[in-house]
Amino acid sequence: MTMICNVIQFRSAAAPGNLRRPRLLAQAARAGLGAYQRRRDLPRILKCEDLPDDRVILQRLRSEEAELNAARIEAQADYDLQRHILILIAILAEFRMAAPVPVTCPGTAIQAHP
Repeated sequence: MTMICNVIQFRSAAAPGNLRRPRLLAQAARAGLGAYQRRRDLPRILKCEDLPDDRVILQRLRSEEAELNAARIEAQADYDLQRHILILIAILAEFRMAAPVPVTCPGTAIQAHP
């Protein structure tokens, strides 16, 4: 007899929300997702050595992205497009990591029916 564990663990209750940006900006962020490495990139993006809690990470990323987006809309001279794309890549990657993750029961295997 095979036991199947029907449990889904949620790492984060965060949701992307209304993160609507120009198509070219969104495409650049999506294109960079493949090269994103959390351990390497996130400390550099957040400008810290030790990473804070996952909820704090997303809050900080969203806050800075909102500031960068406001600077973009207002056409401020100090707007940093490259940093904006890096922040968007990190946000997308962190939301992807926060998606529901299936949890398997220890000592059980799921077997296919013949």
